[in-house]
Amino acid sequence: MSSATYRTLLRTRGAAAFFLTATAGRTGIAMTSLGIVWLVHDRTGSYTVAGLVTGCFAVTEACVGPQLARLIDRFGQTRVLPPALLAHAAAVASLLALTGTGGPHGLLAVAGALVGATIPQLGALSAARWTTLLSGRRAEALPTAFALESLANGVCYLAGPALVAGVGAGLDPAFGMALATALVVGGGLAFAAQRRTAPGAAGDAERRHAGRSLLRPAFAAQFGVNLGLGVYFGAMQVSVTAFAVEHGAAQAAAPLYAVSNCAGLLAGWLYGLRRWRAAPRIQLAFATAGLAVCCWPVLAAGSFAGLGLALTATGLAVPPILVLSSVLTTASVGPAALTQAFTWLNSASAAGAAGAAAVAGRTVDTYGAHGGFTVAAAATAAMAVLAAAHAGAARGVRGSRSRT
Repeated sequence: MSSATYRTLLRTRGAAAFFLTATAGRTGIAMTSLGIVWLVHDRTGSYTVAGLVTGCFAVTEACVGPQLARLIDRFGQTRVLPPALLAHAAAVASLLALTGTGGPHGLLAVAGALVGATIPQLGALSAARWTTLLSGRRAEALPTAFALESLANGVCYLAGPALVAGVGAGLDPAFGMALATALVVGGGLAFAAQRRTAPGAAGDAERRHAGRSLLRPAFAAQFGVNLGLGVYFGAMQVSVTAFAVEHGAAQAAAPLYAVSNCAGLLAGWLYGLRRWRAAPRIQLAFATAGLAVCCWPVLAAGSFAGLGLALTATGLAVPPILVLSSVLTTASVGPAALTQAFTWLNSASAAGAAGAAAVAGRTVDTYGAHGGFTVAAAATAAMAVLAAAHAGAARGVRGSRSRT
């Protein structure tokens, strides 16, 4: 299939409007965490305080995000999103004011927590809209839509940090935070204005039934996969940096990250161009196994060239996992809880990355960069086992139903 598949999706009535506005907002979201680091460090001169404020932001974003998504599932995107965005703008304004006046570190941490608690997960909201837009006979196009979402996320998280770092280094870091917030609020409000494609609010009975679907083993498996993927990301970030430092070229870490990210963008784009015959759970089992296998060369890498090739291979395996996890989540969770489900997957990945960064950092201090790579490899092996077990269990259930 040609790239017309993506063009056809975006020509669907209302699709381009919500996708592009959500992408603008996601660019701002990708800028926010690093923007806080630049801002707080510039004003306090302390990376410890900057890390504290950013950590509070990350924790509340992961914990409060699903609760905000629950409200969105209950009352609708167009009703909940605007006040949440205004609250986010107020939280950022309070952080800017406190840093500008030299506020106490405890208040800076509280302001950072409020920024994280009010930031909306526009990626989850966009995925929920695709699910509604492509329901029924058009459901077979969902993998392509989620591949498009994966591409947007990849581009946003490449461009966003580079943009806020450039503004922070060349101008005042406050301008970087202001730009990030303008993109989040502006893109989010424009997204909320697209009422035609917004999922409708669910009734009480539908919400209760859908809420129970979040406890099903099928969704638990996707939560576990995303948790493992977060551990992989967190461990690799620390370990690649440590590898570059050990080899006397700390500046080489950025190109190594870029190689992996660009490989992922290519893989995500190619994956979405084709209709795959195998069931998504089987594809996920193979994709996670492929990622686990590709981690072995990382453990043996002794040069930048070898590590770059190994990271390219692992980067190719990540986007299909993200796409397939979204597809399987759509199939296992009721429509009235989809925003919550997608947000929980984001929170799982964020929690895994945060925990892995601490564990891998300690492992690197003891065993060097390859010790950190071992943490990432162990996470991918656990993901592969979990995906294979889920595929086997689903196949067993289907087999028992066919016999009865």
